[in-house]
Amino acid sequence: MKYTMRDRCIALAGVFQACSLVQQIANKGMANSAVIEVSLETLFRFDATSTEDVYGGLAGISTGLRSLKEQLTSPRNRRDIDITRYVITLLVLERKLSRNRAMLGEITTRLQATETSLEYFSLSHDNIFARLGDIYQDTISTLGPRVMVNGEQPYLSNAHNASRVRAILLAGIRSAVLWRQCGGTRWQILFNRRQYLSICNQLLQAI
Repeated sequence: MKYTMRDRCIALAGVFQACSLVQQIANKGMANSAVIEVSLETLFRFDATSTEDVYGGLAGISTGLRSLKEQLTSPRNRRDIDITRYVITLLVLERKLSRNRAMLGEITTRLQATETSLEYFSLSHDNIFARLGDIYQDTISTLGPRVMVNGEQPYLSNAHNASRVRAILLAGIRSAVLWRQCGGTRWQILFNRRQYLSICNQLLQAI
């Protein structure tokens, strides 16, 4: 399949969406449950026919598109440092993961096993968050660097929030994998900012 800059913009917005959700949970102890479910659903869309379908349509990625647009339009000294750092770290982790076939296989196997649990539990059930969080902790978090999440200590120290954050970071890695498969590179973000912003605006207008 031939991918376009539109595909890369959608996938990168998926990374930003995951990072935005992590930030909200870390600072407020909550985030929009519907948006969380959209991000987690991407982990189980193994046979999506298009980049857009991975997110169930453009509406599913609207939070990420807005976050991406904000980062692209804000002056350097006013950009959200935490989200920038989370995104960069996930992209670095994805590159390391792409070279580790054994770990990729383990993640796929465990996601397929978790998918069978969705017959009994919703994506927002504690059991699903725990299983996805464990996958992230047992695999991605061992690669380094670790995603150092900033926020309010009462929320960060809550075990349920910790599982939700790890599960969402796993979804962020899924989007990072998709972005790279679409031809995304970190240099591209620097040199094609205007093109990313233009497409981002078009996608937001289409929602």
